[in-house]
Order: sequence, then C-alpha cells, then structure tokens
Amino acid sequence: MQFSSIHHFVCRLVSVAIISTGFVQISGAGVIGTQQMIDSEARQKQLSRVESFLLRQDVADQLIDFGVAPEMVMARIQHMTSAELAALEGKIGEQVAGGDALAIIGTVFLVLLILELVGVTDIFKSI
Repeated sequence: MQFSSIHHFVCRLVSVAIISTGFVQISGAGVIGTQQMIDSEARQKQLSRVESFLLRQDVADQLIDFGVAPEMVMARIQHMTSAELAALEGKIGEQVAGGDALAIIGTVFLVLLILELVGVTDIFKSI
C-alpha cells in the first residue's frame, strides 16, 4: 500500500513536470555592446552632474526668479539627448564662480596704479 501512494505521487510529479516544459518563458534579452554600455554610463554621470547643479539653492532661486519651476526643469532634463546633456554640462563647467579672474586682477592692478600715480598710496615705491 505504501508503495502505491509513493508511486502515484511520483507519477503526478513527473506528469506536471512534463506538461510544464511546454510553458517555458521566453526571454527577450539581448547582448549589450560595450559602446552602448559606455554611452549609458556617461549619460548617467552627465545627468547626475547637471541635476546636482540644479539642486543647489542659489540655482533654484534664480530659476524661480525667471518664472521657471525647478521640478519642470528636472523633468525636461530627463528627456534630453546625450549630446544636449553634454552641451549643457559644458556650459555649466565654463562658468566661473567669480567671473573672469584675469579681468579682476587687471582691474585691481589698474586701480592700484591710479592710486599710486595720484599719490594716495606708496605701494610701488620699492620698484
């Protein structure tokens, strides 16, 4: 009797296994090329740098002053192409915090030279 119940269990298990092989899930995965992976990672890095710039409080305040909601800008950045993100990131990278350093140094030197010529200071007396 014991043999019969084990035999029925094994037969049912094998029947279910055989029937289930017809319902195999098909995967639509494909091979990702190296260049595609590199482009994807570069886009993610560009996107994170632009987003971190836009999350700064001073940038958000300036956007609000222009009448643009920061959330809307973040949503639009997600839909930019990689080339557009690279151009935007390049523009952000070109901006200098204090302006053009050479112009500032030249202006300071010019002011000091005028003050020296007028006689207000004696900065260049050792020269």
